[in-house]
Amino acid sequence: MRYKPGHKDDARGRVLAAAGRGFRKNGYAGIGVDGLAKEAGVTSGAFYGHFKSKESAFDAAVAAGFEGLRSSIVRRRAEDGEAWIERYIDFYLDERRTCDLGEGCALQTLTPEIGRGGSHARALYEAGMKGVVAEVASGLSRVPEAERETRAWALLSLLAGAVTVARAMADDGTGRQVADAARMAARKLVLATPG
Repeated sequence: MRYKPGHKDDARGRVLAAAGRGFRKNGYAGIGVDGLAKEAGVTSGAFYGHFKSKESAFDAAVAAGFEGLRSSIVRRRAEDGEAWIERYIDFYLDERRTCDLGEGCALQTLTPEIGRGGSHARALYEAGMKGVVAEVASGLSRVPEAERETRAWALLSLLAGAVTVARAMADDGTGRQVADAARMAARKLVLATPG
């Protein structure tokens, strides 16, 4: 049977997306190759046709997750202009707080896994984070240029931490309270002038 051009790349993309969902939902230690293959709707053998190991799939999921985050910031900036940062803060603290973990942001869902991982995963994570920070910093037009990178690091840390804490609350009202407090702090961080 002949496949059309790009079939293998498309299949790998689908397996990678499913592996990313599996890692975000279950953590690295909480899912094996069989579970990742099941998430992708393929056999374990087909999974190994795309990734040589669970670790290589995790590395690819981390890189893809951070590229997706960076791309979403680029799109948000293009669509929303000067208001992008306020809308992004709202989006992150609302939708990313309440969506299924499998669809969550790599920043919030994969960070704890990286802390337990090896040096290669940490290097991929750091490179991905630096790309995201650079994109956020370049869009902080109301912040003095010398402070943009520092505030971008602080903003991303605040958002990811707030979503993690809010998700852990038994009561959704308390989770919203956490998100609202973080929203206020995040806006002060990126909209306030130095002083």
